Amino acid sequence: MTNNIEITRDVDYNELLQQTVAVLENARTTISRSIAGSISNAHWEIGKLLHERKLDSKHGAGVVNRLSTDLKQRYPQIGLSPRQLWNMKKFYVRFSESEPKLLHAVAVLPWGHTLDLMSNKKTKDNDDAILYYATETIAKGWNRDLLTNAINLDMYGQHCLPADKDNNFHTTLPVQQAAYANEVLKSTYNLGFLGVTEPVLELELEHRLVEKIKLFLLELGKGFTYIGNQYPIEYKGSNGIVDLLFFHRGLRSLIAIELKAGKYRPEYAGKMNYYLSILDRTERGNGENPSIGIILCAEKNHVDVELSLDGLDKPIGVADYRLIIPKEELKQIVQSEIQAYDDEKRTDKDE
Repeated sequence: MTNNIEITRDVDYNELLQQTVAVLENARTTISRSIAGSISNAHWEIGKLLHERKLDSKHGAGVVNRLSTDLKQRYPQIGLSPRQLWNMKKFYVRFSESEPKLLHAVAVLPWGHTLDLMSNKKTKDNDDAILYYATETIAKGWNRDLLTNAINLDMYGQHCLPADKDNNFHTTLPVQQAAYANEVLKSTYNLGFLGVTEPVLELELEHRLVEKIKLFLLELGKGFTYIGNQYPIEYKGSNGIVDLLFFHRGLRSLIAIELKAGKYRPEYAGKMNYYLSILDRTERGNGENPSIGIILCAEKNHVDVELSLDGLDKPIGVADYRLIIPKEELKQIVQSEIQAYDDEKRTDKDE
């Protein structure tokens, strides 16, 4: 305890306690305006205080334990355990020299999400990955399970790969609209929010998407308006049923989505071309652009897509989707994370 003499003198300790209380009081007055931002700011400021006092697990454990006890008496509803206080210091140290864009992104995250991003081996040392997942979390309202799923699926890594554009937009749409459609419509969609761990039939997949249509709209992106599912279309005795029908305000186009539980097959393109012809004749409004079709399947082959779309006159894109990690793989990942956490705890004790 001799290493703690300076910081544990009553004058110094009371100053630290008062500064920490001031931070929390300030957070409480602004919490109604921005809950996550205010809490993150409080954690940042407390972490900064601990860092500036040069407290660490070797030379500050007694002080932090005492601080935790006193703070919990004042704020029993706030998580202020010694471990959380150390996490606050870790938070400050990790992001204190980061770019403003990254700081802004993590500042509005729920605290648990930030801790996950700081501890996951796939993200903790990668600013770009943290920025990507933080931005996606805020935009799509991911809870911690969905964030973990996205990280384990390496969505950031997939996002960075140069993706083949599996569509014929450049030959079926005007140049500017084709470029915009390529920005709006993805080549892969994450449907992890459905909680599917086993293969499902197309109708079951559609039913689950309809049940959680708000989350699906967030995954599709901004500008989509849901029209209906199993949407009947008919033209002069020719008819069909569109799995999911949307309208995109920016593209000013109907978006027809066909769901396929398995691998992409070339014949799907012809059927979609047929559906789009009927939609353009019966549903497309005055001043609207041509209807666009998306075939959403579990797996796709770029060559098959390219050959099957060649020569078709309707704009069609093919995308694949990710559901969730298979149970056995998920179990292995959880066990690995537990082991990593145990190893980290041992390392902290040895330091």
